[in-house]
Amino acid sequence: MERENLIFIGIALGLLVFSHVFLWLLFPRLANLVYKPRSEKGKRSIRKFSNALKWGLFFAIFPIIEPFFSPPDLDYLGQKPFFIVLAIITISWIIIEFSNVLRHAFLENFSSNKEDNLRERRMLTQVAFIRKLFIILVVIVAISAILMNFESARKLGAGLLTSAGIVGIIVGLAAQKSIANLLAGFQIAFTQPIRIDDVVVVENEWGKIEEINLTYVVVKIWDQRRLVLPINYFIEQPFQNWTRTTADIWGTVFMYVDHTVPVENLKVKLKEILEGSPLWDKKVQVLQVTDYTEKTVEIRCLMSARDSPTAFDLRCLVREKMLEHLQQQYPESLPKSRVLLTREEEKTAEENR
Repeated sequence: MERENLIFIGIALGLLVFSHVFLWLLFPRLANLVYKPRSEKGKRSIRKFSNALKWGLFFAIFPIIEPFFSPPDLDYLGQKPFFIVLAIITISWIIIEFSNVLRHAFLENFSSNKEDNLRERRMLTQVAFIRKLFIILVVIVAISAILMNFESARKLGAGLLTSAGIVGIIVGLAAQKSIANLLAGFQIAFTQPIRIDDVVVVENEWGKIEEINLTYVVVKIWDQRRLVLPINYFIEQPFQNWTRTTADIWGTVFMYVDHTVPVENLKVKLKEILEGSPLWDKKVQVLQVTDYTEKTVEIRCLMSARDSPTAFDLRCLVREKMLEHLQQQYPESLPKSRVLLTREEEKTAEENR
């Protein structure tokens, strides 16, 4: 019987070595025939999938071939449930990593680096949410399968089923917010009031949607801070989405100058500034007097850009150039306070001097 045990152990070790050598030598070549990743993330997903297969093949095949090769009294060296649990874990690992490979293979057909990437961001948001939900389902099924291999767990499960109604009510009341967030996640994934990389203004902060998880959203603020919000915030609270249909945006610059300012000359200068800047998308260019008071005239410069960061830079450029133009060409048109003295007041002022 010791000889049979040694043969069985040798077969197990041989299977382990074969799975590693086969995947190390041949898997990359076979994988490239089906899917050749173009991105670094895609290549990384292939490597992770290969690592999962190296162990997964052994632990997944081992319980299947064991009855044909192992001695009747061996029983996995007394550890049969242990190997079955490992098989379930590694199979779940393989499925999760395979879903990651499929995700990158699908998303590589959608480039988000172009200016008009609305369709790409929509697909990225949906695929990311669906994969996270899929991973949760795989983990739940794996845990259930593991527990079913233990007699005590099966008895406990039978007892829980008899009181499932009461437990369901208690859990439902205790997890109302979590369930609401999960349902909000479904709604956001398919109705998409926000998408990955959308530019938003929330809680008086400007930023981009960095992550959409099952229960929360991460907004990357312009100064590299992260604002974490529950996902149902974007269902229940008003917020600004600057890239809902397009990234194009208009920018404004307000100037407050003296009443003597030559408005037509400023219009010519604005046109010159915009036409000389690659930041302007050549769609909107307006300079108007929008208000005046007893002290100043309000002038609004309106311009367009391809996205909000570009619009911010363009607005700063226009402010700097217009201020420089006023300082050099029309310094008398800068804001000033006027005092009108009568002759008696002038005489009194001269006497005081």
